[in-house]
Amino acid sequence: MIIEPRTRGFICLTSHPVGCEQNVKDQIAYVQSKGKIEGAKKVLVIGSSTGFGLASRITSAFGSDAATIGVFFDKPATEGRPASPGFYNTAAFEKEAQAAGLYAKSINGDAFSNEIKEQVVNLIKEDLGQIDLVIYSLASPVRTHPESGKRFKSVLKPIGEVFSNKTVDFHTGNVSEISINPAEGEDVVNTVTVMGGEDWKMWMDALQAENLLSEGATTVAYSYIGPEVTKPVYRNGTIGAAKDDLEATAFKITEDLKTIGAKAYVSVNKALVTQASSAIPVIPLYISLLFKVMKEKGIHEGCIEQIQRLYSERLFGGGLALDEKGRIRVDDWEMREDVQAEISKLWEEATTENLSEIGDLEGYSEEFFKLFGFKVNGVDYDADVNELVEIPSIQ
Repeated sequence: MIIEPRTRGFICLTSHPVGCEQNVKDQIAYVQSKGKIEGAKKVLVIGSSTGFGLASRITSAFGSDAATIGVFFDKPATEGRPASPGFYNTAAFEKEAQAAGLYAKSINGDAFSNEIKEQVVNLIKEDLGQIDLVIYSLASPVRTHPESGKRFKSVLKPIGEVFSNKTVDFHTGNVSEISINPAEGEDVVNTVTVMGGEDWKMWMDALQAENLLSEGATTVAYSYIGPEVTKPVYRNGTIGAAKDDLEATAFKITEDLKTIGAKAYVSVNKALVTQASSAIPVIPLYISLLFKVMKEKGIHEGCIEQIQRLYSERLFGGGLALDEKGRIRVDDWEMREDVQAEISKLWEEATTENLSEIGDLEGYSEEFFKLFGFKVNGVDYDADVNELVEIPSIQ
């Protein structure tokens, strides 16, 4: 079939298998171009099919020749209906890993569930013995709690008062004012339950209970802080409460695993175009300005550049500097004073009429569509493609 992008709001309803495959190949080529990383050799990535999780799996495998197990929740294709992009990404990753002689197996299912945790535990026992590095990169809006069976849904809201500011429809370039009502009732608790640290700790507890973590193992979860302009709706909002919980959980995990010298860290990463960030009002406008400024300064990074730098400089390169709250910071270039000062100035000026000049909305849009395998260089989108791609380790 010939697959074209079909969008609804901040979601693309279709994905392109060849585009996704090329995107994965491009990320692999980038990691290989930067040289070998003396990193972990047996890696579990929870949330491995897109964004930072996919970049982590690629960097582990093609930067450190690591055996990887990936966990994700994606829809396979049916005839005439493409798979979700994470499914195509994983198929491409496994294909490239196998060609390079690297162990790579994947499990598709709800990572919040006890059943998927059990499947992963059994796979590690059978194939790898122990794990050196666990990356936790889940980005789900809902969670069915494995103990109670209750379904929790996260919300994106400020806490305490209405938040009003500019946003942009990145499909049309229309800059407008948006107001978001504050959290109410169980909103904060629900969001923390979905996006906080409880599930991360459950994973680590499950692995430790079966002695599947190597001496001195490392686990990393990903977070974001962001600038002043997004704080009311992000860091000081419901998602921020969940991120606070995630960050506090790192210390609990480290304490629980001190007998084997394991460490848990939260890495604060740069603002990037992901399926999750595209859904957050204000963020697309901020990112379009950020891209413009960072590209002009020659310090722009995407997911793969961020994670390669995290691995090569921080986790395994001897430069593990932590901030006052014990976090790794690879948002350091984004948060530079000169970068933020310029964005603050542009933010005040931004209108529908001038955004194409003062921002990089085109770059934002390109990155968004690349998530789904579109607008990738070297791909013929007029060609007929087979949507029924399979993941080698999942038959």
